[in-house]
Amino acid sequence: MDSSRRKRLLSVFPARFAVPLKLPIAFAMRRTLAQGYDRAALRADLLAGIVVGIVAIPLSMALAIAVGVPPQHGLYTAIVGGVAVALTGGSKFQITGPTAAFVVILAPIVSREGLAGLLTSGLLAGVLLLAMGAARLGRLIHFIPHPVTTGFTAGIATVIATLQIKDIFALPIPHMPETYLEKVQALWVARHGASLVDFGPALATFLLLLVLPRQLPRLTAKVPSPLIAIIAVSIATTAIHAVFPSVTVSTIGSRFQSVVDGRLVAGIPQIPPLPTLPWGSGELTLGSINRLGSAAFAIAVLGAIESLLSATIADGMTGRKHDPDAELIGLGIGNILVPFFGGIAATGALARTATNVRAGARSPVAAVVHSLVVLLAILLLAPLIAYVPMASLAGLLLLVAWNMSEIRHFLTIVRIAPKSDVVVLLVCYVLTVLFDMVIAVSFGVVLAALLFMRRTAELTHSRILEGTRGEYQLAPGVAVYEIAGPLFFGAAQNAMGAIDTVGSDIRVVVLALGRVPSIDATGFVALESAIMRLRTSRKLIVIAGPLPEPHAVFDRANLPKHHDHVHFAESLDAGLVLSRELVERSEVPLA
Repeated sequence: MDSSRRKRLLSVFPARFAVPLKLPIAFAMRRTLAQGYDRAALRADLLAGIVVGIVAIPLSMALAIAVGVPPQHGLYTAIVGGVAVALTGGSKFQITGPTAAFVVILAPIVSREGLAGLLTSGLLAGVLLLAMGAARLGRLIHFIPHPVTTGFTAGIATVIATLQIKDIFALPIPHMPETYLEKVQALWVARHGASLVDFGPALATFLLLLVLPRQLPRLTAKVPSPLIAIIAVSIATTAIHAVFPSVTVSTIGSRFQSVVDGRLVAGIPQIPPLPTLPWGSGELTLGSINRLGSAAFAIAVLGAIESLLSATIADGMTGRKHDPDAELIGLGIGNILVPFFGGIAATGALARTATNVRAGARSPVAAVVHSLVVLLAILLLAPLIAYVPMASLAGLLLLVAWNMSEIRHFLTIVRIAPKSDVVVLLVCYVLTVLFDMVIAVSFGVVLAALLFMRRTAELTHSRILEGTRGEYQLAPGVAVYEIAGPLFFGAAQNAMGAIDTVGSDIRVVVLALGRVPSIDATGFVALESAIMRLRTSRKLIVIAGPLPEPHAVFDRANLPKHHDHVHFAESLDAGLVLSRELVERSEVPLA
């Protein structure tokens, strides 16, 4: 394409840039205050926050352990991230904290870069999320196809379930490899060191989590089943060890220790999250930023997807609407602050958000209360938390992975969806398991887009009508070339290609565009190329019945000025009348 034609295309299809003048910060909190906040709402938020906080305590610890860091870092994430995103985000009901989906991304970062690299990656991801919100990219989540999200979610659940085998059987694996197949191999090699004693608490926790909501719904409506199950199993294992000292299981206290004021403390330290530099005693350099850039991008993409999906589901449960751009900004602010207090990457947690809604939350105040409950647990219950068995937390995450997989929904899509969607689903699942979520989502979105373009291109049809064939009585020397469907880059060449088959005795070609809803630059180039070929064949063109959007493109292009053999008609009937007049006047363009 020569430069003059390229400039003309730019004038026909001008680029448009929108610069946000006002960032949507704290949308949910501002809306809450504007609508009025009374004692009844505060009471509801207090109760909901307490319930969600109780649920978040074991989950936050379990997820931090699954990532490969001490459990307190998960609690710090729930405390700082929960408050920051609630006060600055765009959803009234979102609960933010560590999530299971992040495990597959964060665990390899810990093994490569350590805790400092993990915290720094979360900080960089927060900057990216803030930029995404400022650029108003929140609504792009709707363009990710459902098979893509289902595929990578099921893949993440598979990886999480596999990782729990280590703690369920207390396998002696000092360092878990990065790739999935290497993880499976390491688990298989360590199988001889499996402990049936540790398997007991995992099985008991898993069964209690399944049975309690069904058999004791009134009790679990007031006290979350994870809290009941983990307390019961912790008491049981401690009592058994007291009676039979030789029967020991791995606990948070035996696995993790920290030094506080020169004293070794088992489990989590009984202190609140304190300010610290995410990158430790070193410096944050351009080299480290470049090294952690891909990890930060992965965290930001997954955080945005999961948080906006969670907020959307909360909207469906409540009938309210969140602001996706404000939610991304709040999530970015939260992830910038969290690493400075020792917290790992945070995002909207679907299960905790749904629990928040079901518990009667009215506003972001419930999320703040949830964070305060987690903080009180650290300050008051840290010594007791040390008795929680590691296998019990693994059993909890195993159930989380099962619920996250939505296996019935996955199989339903495989059974009833079009083959192209099934291919996208399975490709995303396999890539997530074998590689990572970013590769899976990127490849899945591109594959889904290509398949969508193919299906859309198949909807665009063209046909040639000459003489008395078809439903039109055409004058001698007149042919109708009818196009139905969008004239875009996926369909343009096929739609315009058949025009070259117009007979040599045809003097006027009527382009019937009344069923073309839109036209892009590629479609316009293909159309103009066909017009030029028809001129070479000494044929006149009548463009009949273009809809508003294509008509506006033709007006900007000023086709009659550049092509004197092109005429316009408002409808196909008018175009047929004009074509007859042109034939009668014997107006034939010069070659």
